[in-house]
Amino acid sequence: MARYDLAVAGAGIVGLAHALAAARRGLRVAVVERDARASRSSIQNFGFVTVSGQGASQARAQRSRDAWLEVAGPAGINVEQRGALIVARRAEALAVLEEFAASAAGAGCELLDPARLRSHPMVVAKAAAALWSPHEVRIEAREALPRLAAWLAAHHKVDFHWSSPVTAVDERGLHHANGCVEADAIVLTVGADVATLFPDRAREAQVRHCMLQMMRVAAPSWRLPGVVMTDLSLLRYEGFATQPAAARLRLKLEAECARELAAGVHLIVAQGVDGTLVVGDSHRYADAVDRDSTAEVEALILAELTALLDLPKPQVIERWVGSYPVANVKPVLAAQVGPRARLVTVTSGTGMSTGFAIGEETIAELFQ
Repeated sequence: MARYDLAVAGAGIVGLAHALAAARRGLRVAVVERDARASRSSIQNFGFVTVSGQGASQARAQRSRDAWLEVAGPAGINVEQRGALIVARRAEALAVLEEFAASAAGAGCELLDPARLRSHPMVVAKAAAALWSPHEVRIEAREALPRLAAWLAAHHKVDFHWSSPVTAVDERGLHHANGCVEADAIVLTVGADVATLFPDRAREAQVRHCMLQMMRVAAPSWRLPGVVMTDLSLLRYEGFATQPAAARLRLKLEAECARELAAGVHLIVAQGVDGTLVVGDSHRYADAVDRDSTAEVEALILAELTALLDLPKPQVIERWVGSYPVANVKPVLAAQVGPRARLVTVTSGTGMSTGFAIGEETIAELFQ
């Protein structure tokens, strides 16, 4: 049986990021995945690599964005959109964007006044202004993850063991339902499944699930300049939510949007190459995954959509509920679980945005 320098549990974006970082060092790598393909949180999202607004994770997001651009061409991954337009519908939101733009974190971003915002006629909200961030990229996660895995196998000789749930870790290597991958080092990127392998760690960190209600809307007649967000989003992203003006925005939204805040609703709209819009999302928390969507939450999201964009009767053509792990440790639960074994779980919903940087950090630590 072959012995590997590194065995990675999990073929989501965080697992593939670790595999890439190790393979770039010339290490022999195996990836063990419980499913027949990556099929959970890594492909149930916007594919939005968010940089502006990430707060303490902004440097990781910048590095991960660069890594996405490095692998996109060789792996045949399309960059669907670049940049983000954050529209302020309220004066209080504009104040947050002004403070952010004036800060070091806002370097390279540009405030658009109402006159310049009219160059994007699909924005119909009576907006105070908007912030344009050139730093973001968006890929189609459902296509990108399989292509990234295939490229790692073909060009970096990474071995994949699909349909092989991990059962145990010991000094020999990574045990799974179909055998054992012997390895000198192990990284476990198993998301909320940490509770199965390391229940004590999961209880200590209060690992649980965050469910996101999302949908795909039929293509409009126009194209967005980038991914679009608005006022409610400013409370969800640390880099915006920690601006002094955010306290006034929260009070305003609590008075006007109590139901949206209770459901964790904020608006992100991303457009695919086919013109369809991926729209979301909401946030609810539980110990177990709940895949049921609700008409009430969908109506709240669609109301935000139609208040912002010229889409009076959006046609929903697909619905789903995504999930990602959360814990009382953010943005990453990282723990040593053996002499050369690391548990790495992104607990902030930022795996697409920060995963490549986290992978490089972990591999640098393991293979100094």
